[in-house]
Amino acid sequence: MFKRFLAVVALLCLAVIAYFWFSGKSPTLRINPDPIKFIGLSTPISVQVDGAHGIKRVAARLAQQNGQSAVVFSDTGRTKAPERTYHFDIGKKSAPFLKEGNATVTIEAQSNDFRGATTSRTFDVQVILRKPSVTADGFQHYINQGGSELVTFDVNGGWSEAGVKIGPYTITSFAMPGQPDSSNHRFSLFPYSWDLPADTVPVVYAKNAAGDQDTASFWVKVFPKKFHESTIPLTDTLMKKILNDIDPDGKIPGSLLERYLYCNREMRKQNSKQLYDLRLNTAHKMLWKGEFVRPPAKTESYFADRRSYMYNGKKVDEEVHLGFDLASTVHMPIRAANSGKVIWAQRLGIYGNCIVVDHGYGLQTIYGHLSRIDVKPGDMVAKGQQMGLSGQTGMAGGDHLHFSMQVDGVQVNPREWWDEHWIHDRILSKIGK
Repeated sequence: MFKRFLAVVALLCLAVIAYFWFSGKSPTLRINPDPIKFIGLSTPISVQVDGAHGIKRVAARLAQQNGQSAVVFSDTGRTKAPERTYHFDIGKKSAPFLKEGNATVTIEAQSNDFRGATTSRTFDVQVILRKPSVTADGFQHYINQGGSELVTFDVNGGWSEAGVKIGPYTITSFAMPGQPDSSNHRFSLFPYSWDLPADTVPVVYAKNAAGDQDTASFWVKVFPKKFHESTIPLTDTLMKKILNDIDPDGKIPGSLLERYLYCNREMRKQNSKQLYDLRLNTAHKMLWKGEFVRPPAKTESYFADRRSYMYNGKKVDEEVHLGFDLASTVHMPIRAANSGKVIWAQRLGIYGNCIVVDHGYGLQTIYGHLSRIDVKPGDMVAKGQQMGLSGQTGMAGGDHLHFSMQVDGVQVNPREWWDEHWIHDRILSKIGK
């Protein structure tokens, strides 16, 4: 009997051990960046570990082909929390033996249960230790709030990205005209967004693939601007007219006012994002020449016009209109403000029938509310070439052209670009054009 009892106890113990063993689960790793491709002097890594029974240990090891290796991060503080995020840096500062070339990074985590299962991921990485450096030009930069400027600069060391940082915006750069794209002598045509505080200071920057970065300031004077304000009265007739064009099938739910406000708010944001993304579709050369031609029409609305929308005596919305509304005759010819390449020629939400022309180096013009489009993406257009007719598609109450310009996806005041002297003094003279 006693032997039978011992056997039963042994079986029970084995069953308990088996239960806890097989109930243990391997942790999962979510790593940012994923994959890790480059490391430098001190590259930030983020690791989120999910473990059903908590986390016992997390570690990171860095090894190079010469056989040298080191644990560059270790956290042995047990936690029963099923999820935890670890932030640490890896690179030469944590592994002094590191040299430029190939290496591996291994990150592993162990679950905090009886089984103690371990999950690991290994990345083949490129070590980049040459820090970038950047030096800006010595020009005086006078910038209008809502306007544009150009800065030249030189990049040295190891770099993969360079340009201008201004507020929340990171602006790309280009090689000086006539030089290869990889040239260290560069420039950025950059916007000073209408909504940036006038004390926002732009800097030039250079960054390598491992995340090491250098910045430099340059001489800047910003001229604050007071923008227009206006009131837009909404009527049922106007909203029905606009919605019949934008949403003829009634796919947007809600009342007449709710549908209109959805277009005015959410669709406006979506369309702004679509226009912003077009910054990536730009020529790395100048496609335009001389001043941009202002359409010969009456100005009905100005750039950065803050509009209050009133319905039945109450303010129901407020939006900023980033362009000029220009009206002349019904179906007036719409001509290219300067030479360039058509990169958009179709419907675009609140803009209705819309054309976008790229002029190179991140500079683009936008033509909205057209009744007819006579060009297609890929067409090269000359300054003054007819591209369509004005209309009242999209969010247009009457026949007119919505004309706007953007620099690296940020809409700016076109008024500067209508001035040949401004273009020469602020833009062309700095790049030898």
